[in-house]
Amino acid sequence: MAASYARLTVTALVLIALAPTFLQSSASVSASSVGKFVDETINSHKIVIFSKTYCPYCRRAKALFKELNQIPHVVELDEREDGSQIQEILINIVGKRTVPQVFVNGQHLGGSDDTAAYYESRHLHKLLGIKEEHRDDL
Repeated sequence: MAASYARLTVTALVLIALAPTFLQSSASVSASSVGKFVDETINSHKIVIFSKTYCPYCRRAKALFKELNQIPHVVELDEREDGSQIQEILINIVGKRTVPQVFVNGQHLGGSDDTAAYYESRHLHKLLGIKEEHRDDL
């Protein structure tokens, strides 16, 4: 239920972000296809990281999922021609220009620090359906 609500929320935010571009004739086809790509990417993968290859914070976020033996779908914005357009869509959705931007089950977690906080609190494990082994914190 929460996952479907999160997906619906992300879809609504993408549509709201794209609304101004629909008023522009030539840019609307391009912007709408980029918005559709972002929406479909977020909603069709368990873990999505919008990243840049050279970003140390992005590497940190990716490493957290590696620690959990999870393989995220990574969109490297600096390797795509439409990377800046994707980033503009993300700014309208999450309100930040920074990368990484991490989504799990359609829910926006935030950036590197936010994702690390989810990891440390074990909430990320829950979101991913990972059973925790008993651990002794000594």
